Amino acid sequence: MSSLMVDFIISLDGYGAADGWPGYWGMEGPEYLAWLKEGAEHEHTALFGATTYRLMSGFAAEMPDDPGLAALTAMPKVVFSSTLQTPLSWANTELVNGDPVETVQDMKRRDSRPLRTVGSLSLCRSLLEAGVVDRFRVIVFPVITGATGRDRIFDGYPDIALDLVDSRTFDGRLQLLEYVPRVLDGPPGVGG
Repeated sequence: MSSLMVDFIISLDGYGAADGWPGYWGMEGPEYLAWLKEGAEHEHTALFGATTYRLMSGFAAEMPDDPGLAALTAMPKVVFSSTLQTPLSWANTELVNGDPVETVQDMKRRDSRPLRTVGSLSLCRSLLEAGVVDRFRVIVFPVITGATGRDRIFDGYPDIALDLVDSRTFDGRLQLLEYVPRVLDGPPGVGG
């Protein structure tokens, strides 16, 4: 049986990106980059929504020699979309136009390879709501992008309790926080 990890990089105020800021908010350091490279070398299947797939496959086509993108190109990928058409241009990518929750549940039952999301906010939200996420990991970058931030990560999410299972600091400033998520019916202690 497989496990599913949702992975996000975020600003302290919960944004996934910000207008005018470089990737990783310009704060990636050698420890973090080494950890990313190490993670890319562990075998897993990457899960994408259509928007993130379009973005990442474009980066991979533009920068095929980038080590991180080359590793992502080599690994198996599944993209969930009703708008994309086969054949897909990015190597090792399977297109699924059915229900992502049912597909991921089936993948978890039949495969041993771990599953990890890449971006894909609405896909991650639906997988969390359905209770199929085993681990939830965020890397918090020490910036507040209130004026320029876009892609608020947690808008529309259900209430979720998070049990911390791992933490780490990279380059003296980036915080990794890994949790086991538990979807709640509402705030604890409310109701009968």
